[in-house]
Amino acid sequence: MTTTAVDLETIIDADGHLFEDPEAISALMPVGYRERGPFDLLKLFPPLDHLHSASMIQLPPGSFERSGTEGWKRFMGAAGISAAVLYPTQALAYGKIVSIDWAVAVCRAYNDWLHEAYLRNDARFKGMALIPMQDPPAAVAELRRAVEDLGMAGAMLPSTGLKAHVGSPEYWPVYEEAERLGCCLAVHGGCHSGLGLDNMNVYPAVHGLGHPFGIMVSFAGILMNGVYDKFPGIRIGFLEGGVSWFLLCLERLDESWATHIPYDPGAKYIRLRDGESIFDYTVRQAREGRIYVGCEGGEFALPYAVKVAGPEPFMYSSDFPHEVNRESIRHEIEEVLECEMTAAEKAMTLHENAERFYGFRP
Repeated sequence: MTTTAVDLETIIDADGHLFEDPEAISALMPVGYRERGPFDLLKLFPPLDHLHSASMIQLPPGSFERSGTEGWKRFMGAAGISAAVLYPTQALAYGKIVSIDWAVAVCRAYNDWLHEAYLRNDARFKGMALIPMQDPPAAVAELRRAVEDLGMAGAMLPSTGLKAHVGSPEYWPVYEEAERLGCCLAVHGGCHSGLGLDNMNVYPAVHGLGHPFGIMVSFAGILMNGVYDKFPGIRIGFLEGGVSWFLLCLERLDESWATHIPYDPGAKYIRLRDGESIFDYTVRQAREGRIYVGCEGGEFALPYAVKVAGPEPFMYSSDFPHEVNRESIRHEIEEVLECEMTAAEKAMTLHENAERFYGFRP
């Protein structure tokens, strides 16, 4: 996809974050729950993991700003961002909720709060719903409500915490409904336990590896189980893991399939065309608009990834207001503008791919 008049001024933030308001979310819980509140954040959602709070770390000045709606507007103005798609912070852990009833209730309350606090406040905000994947039929119903009634762009899927990887057949009804609705789904990391890092003693190693590890497991599960074949209208993004994990998967999954092709008499798994490799198949899915990858602009591998896989999957993501500040974000945008890609490829990364994935224009 290219444009005749290249627009490098429009920037869509494909992955920003908000800080949840526990009191407001508590007030929107269903009757029977609401009366027992208000709940603090760690009552509403589980801890991310035991690793986030186990060490002293020095964060960049101005990061983790408690921005709120008005702070987000100021940030967009300062950074030159035209629109933003919002993901949670503490609720990144919602896949770890073990009570199915609580998962259903708190996802609904979070979505209502996001709609009231952000989406109705400013048309430049787009929301990604939480859906109770612990109960796939309930997740289907909440996805439908979030998209049709609340105007959400789609839903976030957790990369860790669920009892099975997100490519498992039990979750296929969610993909079927997303395809029917024409909405997107995005796998997002943030919880790093259970990935082989549980005893890592230096947190930057946990943070650096935890995001892409969880994304790679989710991506491989979705890809190899043939989700893109069964639901060809699906759009799935993989966020906050950089771009190098995607190149690693292209290489490793391609080589492993070539030497370890599974016996598949029921045609359950990925279906390759005659002569097609896993590499070719994956790049085809990306170029046809089914696979999207978040990037923050500072990845040195981005121009090479565009060369290998094409420019179609990559979407600029600020991660504001987490471990970034206004200066670092503007610097990352400038790095995209100055890197070794064509103007059309830069425009796709900065806004066009996000427009296609989320289904909107600012």
